[in-house]
Amino acid sequence: MCGRFDVHSAIDIIARIFQIDNVSIDLKPSYNVAPSQEIGIVINEGGRNLLIASRWGFLPFWAKEKQTAYSMINARAETVASNRSYKDAFLNHRCLIPADGFYEWLKQDKAKIPYYIHLKSHDPMGLAGLYNAWTSPEGETIQTCTIITTDANSLLAPIHNRMPVILHARDYKVWLKSDEHDATFLLPLLKPYPSDELATYQVTPKVNSFKYNKPENIRPIS
Repeated sequence: MCGRFDVHSAIDIIARIFQIDNVSIDLKPSYNVAPSQEIGIVINEGGRNLLIASRWGFLPFWAKEKQTAYSMINARAETVASNRSYKDAFLNHRCLIPADGFYEWLKQDKAKIPYYIHLKSHDPMGLAGLYNAWTSPEGETIQTCTIITTDANSLLAPIHNRMPVILHARDYKVWLKSDEHDATFLLPLLKPYPSDELATYQVTPKVNSFKYNKPENIRPIS
């Protein structure tokens, strides 16, 4: 799964890598992004890439309350095209979630040991996501999103059996393309990222609390 990540790159770097035409969010650095928080997502509208605000935790059309979102922070790549909660968004509302890295926890006895994973290039990565504008029974509209996950690659498998889908930069354009609705063309993009292009190391257990949001979170410890 993917339950925490960090994004600390300057907005001009994110705008360049994701070819963003318009930024409508004040994206501040965060070293411990958690579910239900507001994050930045990249969408395409009318051929233009936009960086907009979205709440992490997907609210499908059938949801009656906001609490549903917490259990829908991830969508499985294996079922995303058929699951009734996600299939419309998969065909019509795909997004990229900029991140500098993400965390996974290794379970050892009763302990949970945090690890940080990032691209060896140290560039921001684009996580495959879905978004949806949900309207509450009271008429409140909330922009929500989820991160798609897949099987772990050989680097992450000893830590966790799932990982977020990291898209190659060459696939950003087609993933965001609003008039691409062919699931058989899109699904092959949702695969584990090559292990030799990622790095991972153990980090401070302080990251276990989402309230601890410091640059220290992504520093390796022995």
